[in-house]
Order: sequence, then C-alpha cells, then structure tokens
Amino acid sequence: MPACGKCSSMLKAAIHNPYWDSLGGGEKYSAAVARLLLDLGWSVDVWWNKNITAAVSDRFGIDISQVNFTSRQPTSKYNLLFWVSDGSIPISLAKKTIIHFQIPFHDARSKTLLSKFKAQFYKSVCNSFFTKSFIDKTYSVNSEVIYPPVAVEAIKSGKKENIILSLSRLSQTLHAKRQDVLIKAFSRLRLPDWKLVLAGGSTDPSYLSRLRQIAQSLPVDIIPNPPLNQARQLLSKSKIFWSATGYGVNPKLFPEKVEHFGITPIEAMAAGCVPVVTKAGGHLETVTEGETGFLWETIDQLNQKTAGLAKDQKLWEKLSQAAVNRSKQFSTTVFESKFSSII
Repeated sequence: MPACGKCSSMLKAAIHNPYWDSLGGGEKYSAAVARLLLDLGWSVDVWWNKNITAAVSDRFGIDISQVNFTSRQPTSKYNLLFWVSDGSIPISLAKKTIIHFQIPFHDARSKTLLSKFKAQFYKSVCNSFFTKSFIDKTYSVNSEVIYPPVAVEAIKSGKKENIILSLSRLSQTLHAKRQDVLIKAFSRLRLPDWKLVLAGGSTDPSYLSRLRQIAQSLPVDIIPNPPLNQARQLLSKSKIFWSATGYGVNPKLFPEKVEHFGITPIEAMAAGCVPVVTKAGGHLETVTEGETGFLWETIDQLNQKTAGLAKDQKLWEKLSQAAVNRSKQFSTTVFESKFSSII
C-alpha cells in the first residue's frame, strides 16, 4: 500500500520515455501513469532534462507538476520503473519494472536473444491487442493490454455543424496521418455545404505548406497546434471524424505505419462525432463497422460511407449515440483501475 506523502518510506517510481518531445499518445499514457502514481501517494521521478509540466497540461489536460524532473538515476533506488520502450529492453534493478510498448516493434534489432532474455524479468504492457500481436512474438512474452486513458468525461457533444474533422499530428513521421489523402478524398466528395477541418500538433512547416497547397480553393481549414480547449470545441461541433493513418500500408509487413491504438477517434466518439477511419491496426478494436462508425480501405469507400452518413440524419444519430456509449469503455477511470492492479 502507498505510504503517506510526507514519510521517508514513500514509494518511489521512475518514468522513462524517450519521446517526450513529441507529446503524442505514448506521452499521454506516461503522464497518466505519473498522475495515477501521484494520486496514490508515490514519489515520481521523470527522467527528462527539462520541466515539461506546462506543455503536458496544455496538450493533455494532465497535471504532473508534483513530479521530479531529473537525469537518469540508479534503478535500484526505485520500487517501480515504468519504461516506454524504443525497441530496447533495459537492465533494471527496481523492485518492479513495467515495460510499455506503444509501437509494434518487429525488426531484427528488437528480436535479439538478449532482449528476449531481459524481457522475461519484467511486466510487459501494450496499448492495444494489435501491438500485442507483434510484441509477444518479438520478445517471447505474454503482454497485458491496458488501453490508453481517454478523458471522455471532459468531452461533450455540442451543436453540430456540417464539419468533417481530422484531429491528429500534422506530420509524416512513423505512422503518418496522411492528411494529404484526406484532402484529395474531400475534393471528390460531393457535399457542397460541408467543410473539412485538419487540426493537430505540428513541428513540420514543409508538410503544412504542402497541405495548404493541396487544399487551395477548397473549403478546408488547417489548424496547427490547437490548444486543448479549441480541440475539444472542434470535436464537439463536428459530425464526422476522418482518419487515413495507414492508408495503402500492409499492416503485416509495416505494423509501425498504421494506427497502433488511436486516441483521437475515441475522443471523437465521446463527442458524438462518428468515426470513418482506416480498416487497420487499433481502429479494428475501437470502431465497430456500421454500429459505432465505419472502416474504409479505398478512397471510394471513404467517400461513399461519408456521404451516406451526411445524407441520412437518422443513421448519423444512431451511430453518434452508439459511439458515445462505446467511448466510455476507454475512460480514464477504466485505465486507472486496470493499471492500479499491476503496480
């Protein structure tokens, strides 16, 4: 049981994540772990060279101001090490070590005998069954799936407008979100009173410039780095959510290039914004075809299913309500309950 916050026997945890600069889904997961541990009375060290409290709060709405930002310390001083893997497995002397896999590593560098050997001593956790299907083979483990927390309680459905929204990183790195594909699809979609909104974190000016060039003369808004409140407002008033992550990719050969879980589709569902997303990766675990949204493989399918939703109000209302109900299964409360059981 956690000790009181003032006593010297307070349980100590360290969080290692090499990707804090990106502030993506894995960083939200790490921040949520830190918040949970703090709430349970732990002392938490985040191994990072600068204080990113404000950035984490702005991006995710999670307060980690009580953690200690520090350089890497000897693992033997910790009761718990939470390690976000970049494919490597550490040597840890912490009393308990949890290796979190947010990426379905499967390359030769990860499949070494040493990595497999080290992994046997730790608890492995994946962000989806899709990720698990690769991790278990790569490291010869039986990992546990604990879905990322989604703040569904803070996201509400508002007065809807004829908006198709894509809320995701405006980037071409790793599992590229392919907003370029969405713009091209929208240009062929015959819905004259609708607009497409592309919003998300951006550190790539050249990609933004390319998107703006493709979207010229189209009713397309591009919003880089929207604050959390604006992102939630967009979700609240949008009717349909699009994702093209993994479009044209063979997930068996390149699983890292499709959506590993997909937090923003769940946020959209919580707002009653019906998802129409690629039929690959984590989307298959969160969106049920024809019940809580639609899955697509070709641009023709994307446009056909979107047009059907846009023109059939009763169908949209049915899927919208079902999506809201489904989103509750991925709440922060559910995450905290499941993660608490393994620490």
